[in-house]
Amino acid sequence: MPPTHLADLSPEQRRVAVTELGLPAFRADQLSRHYFGRFEADPAAMTDLPATVRDRLRDALLPSLVTSVTELSCDDGTTRKTLWKAHDGIRAESVLMGYPDRATVCVSSQAGCGMACPFCATGQGGLSRNLSTGEIVEQVRQAAAAARDGALGEPTRLSNVVFMGMGEPLANYKRVVGALRRIIEPAPAGLGISARGVTVSTVGLVPAIDKLTAEGLPVTLAVSLHTPDDELRDTLVPVNNRWKVAEVLAAARRYADATGRRVSIEYALIRDVNDQPWRADLLGKLLRERLTTRLVHVNLIPLNPTPGSEWDASPRPVQDEFVDRVRAAGVACTVRDTRGREIAAACGQLAATQS
Repeated sequence: MPPTHLADLSPEQRRVAVTELGLPAFRADQLSRHYFGRFEADPAAMTDLPATVRDRLRDALLPSLVTSVTELSCDDGTTRKTLWKAHDGIRAESVLMGYPDRATVCVSSQAGCGMACPFCATGQGGLSRNLSTGEIVEQVRQAAAAARDGALGEPTRLSNVVFMGMGEPLANYKRVVGALRRIIEPAPAGLGISARGVTVSTVGLVPAIDKLTAEGLPVTLAVSLHTPDDELRDTLVPVNNRWKVAEVLAAARRYADATGRRVSIEYALIRDVNDQPWRADLLGKLLRERLTTRLVHVNLIPLNPTPGSEWDASPRPVQDEFVDRVRAAGVACTVRDTRGREIAAACGQLAATQS
């Protein structure tokens, strides 16, 4: 794992770390205000710190964790994908997206993924390792700085963070929860992004969903369901062989009841695989019965095919009928805005081309 970073530590742990360097505890608060409040990670620019201690603080608490290898832009500059390289050479990705009403960053929680979903570029490559809390938070901090500095056109504030990049977030539970705390805690403890703007996705690790429920963090839970029937889901989402659809939806219901937050059901629509009308009907029926229409929303995702893959996106008429059928069951259903197809913006695509 990478060296310890300020973002790995709670405010109290930061003060302890600073005092162990022989410095007064308030230096930890100064560092935190720069890093979390001003998005500054270079002690050389922190002029309120004595020049004689800046190198020590950088080496101990602000080591370089991720370096940009490649940056690609499309959609008139409103979509920017970054390929990061960590200290050990592993690669991970994030995507910064600008919209009229918000700026969102999609971050990775692992380098690769061990869930082995066959239609996903990351799943095809396997898992290299978990990312640290600091490596996750660094993706968000750098995105916040880029948005503030006009990387999306006009300077704007980063308002949303989605854990939908490389990896299964709940398989890296401890570090992801640490990152969630750093993201939503107000500065200088954290980045101060509203919990309502943070979404954590999962393929359905039921015990981890229940642990997250007990954390009391009111972030949005997104369940990557992709089909309502166990027979197909055993193939599309192999973890379904351990926790079936009914168990996953029951855990999602417990999360929604505890937090009051509506659960998002992610559904990648794949031509002739999971886009049949009867599956749309079954999806609507299950969600209405097990989550209730008040507590659930379906986010339909036109598949972004990977090069050489046998999987392809469903035709538009098929997509439209699927949406109509889910809505006919009384369940809210929208189609995700497709961004970045020309820059390999589906998670894992850019890393796969440059590994």
